[in-house]
Amino acid sequence: MIKITETSLRDGHQSLIATRLATDEILPILSEMDKAGFHSMEVWGGATFDTCLRYLNEDPWERLRKIRATVKNTKLQMLSRGQNILGYKNYPDDIVERFLKNAMFEGIDIVRVFDALNDIRNLKKSIEVIKKEGAHCQCAISYTISPVHTTEYYLDLIKNFENEGADSICIKDMSGILLPYEAYNLVKAIKGVTDLPLEFHTHCTSGVAQMAMLKAIEAGIDIVDTAISPLSSGTSQPATESLAFTLQGTEYDPQLNVDSLNNIAEYFREVIKKYQDNGTYNIKVLMTEPNTLQYQIPGGMLSNLLYQMKSLNASDKYDAVLAEVPKVREDLGYPPLVTPMSQMVGAQAVFNVISGARYNIIPTEIKNYVKGLYGKPAAPIADEIKEKIIGKEEVITVRPADLLSDEYDKLKAEIGDLAKSEQDVLSYALFPQVAKSYFEKRN
Repeated sequence: MIKITETSLRDGHQSLIATRLATDEILPILSEMDKAGFHSMEVWGGATFDTCLRYLNEDPWERLRKIRATVKNTKLQMLSRGQNILGYKNYPDDIVERFLKNAMFEGIDIVRVFDALNDIRNLKKSIEVIKKEGAHCQCAISYTISPVHTTEYYLDLIKNFENEGADSICIKDMSGILLPYEAYNLVKAIKGVTDLPLEFHTHCTSGVAQMAMLKAIEAGIDIVDTAISPLSSGTSQPATESLAFTLQGTEYDPQLNVDSLNNIAEYFREVIKKYQDNGTYNIKVLMTEPNTLQYQIPGGMLSNLLYQMKSLNASDKYDAVLAEVPKVREDLGYPPLVTPMSQMVGAQAVFNVISGARYNIIPTEIKNYVKGLYGKPAAPIADEIKEKIIGKEEVITVRPADLLSDEYDKLKAEIGDLAKSEQDVLSYALFPQVAKSYFEKRN
């Protein structure tokens, strides 16, 4: 029997409508979702936190409290970027610890934690806190393809996850590039080295997700991520109902409540009309992009690059930038294209093309990455590339967060009376300008 993690309240709407679902649009359907028979519902983390504060004028902590108050039977799940938490840089250990403790206190049962470089050192603190608080710690592989990202590489990573105390493993295929037969082989190989439950998360961007998911199921996957149909497909996950019908009557049947699924889908079909009318829900996100398989660029990154090139009046150089992305990736030790690495590699590719010379313009984030401040790349960076980017500067070899001092007390003093709680201080720690602006409006 396959278990289903329903992603529509986090990754589904993050992928299709830029994470714009408001809390008031989520709350009315929660009781029905709670009856559907899902293993878990992904409701928090990823971009939801930032978007609540920045665009929706909402408190993300209050959203979580309200969801937990309604959902009684289904586990609530969040996505965290390890030492990056929900932001785009490494945060000190005290911020990581307080943030996760608050998330679990407010009702998160399962924390899916990953690192953009698969550097286990960037996950250690999160794993320790999640385990200590008694929640379920799911460690995710940031899946990518390169000469160094072999099956053996992933099996070694999983053994590290297991040694650190992971309760389950997720294959996180953020670009939708895991091909069906490779999915089958990878799941079989992982199942050969661990007894931990295994989950599969992918995106439909390239057109292979449904096939890959079915092969993963045949290979013995335990849990899969799907989204209710109005918030599925395109750059989102495969549709929940379609998979439920596909598996009905088989040994894999998730035994979901079909009436509930229909009611949930009908509700979101109405909700989504607003986003179609105001242009947030762009038909482009539903278009299959097989180029993803060639360039390994996630759908969101593709549209971002297109927007950047237009704003620079350089749309004619879009194809050249696409071709440059894999070269930059190779130069930088094959980082997986997931936040924040996808944005960094994309920006460097744009600069390399529009400046007329490679590494003529180098963003600070790329310099910090090459210095080792984000973690250790899967493959060593060539000396000539290092020299172009950071000259003769030393590369750090310690865990990046070991260089950071505790910050909570300093930030609490800095934000002062605008913060009404520890959670406010944590919001400020992650997104200082955005949180401060939200507090001022709220007050």
